[in-house]
Amino acid sequence: MKKVVTIAILLMMMVIFGCSQVYAAENIIDQQNESKIVQIKESTAKTLEEYKQKYGSDAYGLTAYILNLVRIYSIPVCFVGIAIGGIYQVIGIRKLDERDRGFGIMIGCITVLVITQLLPLIFAIVVKGWRG
Repeated sequence: MKKVVTIAILLMMMVIFGCSQVYAAENIIDQQNESKIVQIKESTAKTLEEYKQKYGSDAYGLTAYILNLVRIYSIPVCFVGIAIGGIYQVIGIRKLDERDRGFGIMIGCITVLVITQLLPLIFAIVVKGWRG
């Protein structure tokens, strides 16, 4: 009990003394954030317009843009899922149900990764190839 109280007091002291106030002009920070947001918005709009021109339609361009974003962001998410599945595989050395769960997670993540990587390619082939 004494150890828990001592650790709690030490943590509170570290938090209290570790916090420091930063004095900055809010206008400068707001202008910097605002300019970054505007740059991101302009680059996104430009990229979206390029996709719309490339595919010749607003709907197809937007779909291709979204599929590209899904393709990019699926990679780290699936690798984290594969790592979690690997952890369950290691835990499952003694427990077979944990090993099966890890195997299922890994297979699911690999399947999602393959689908999200191939879907933009298939979309481009179908839209460009059959539509002309």
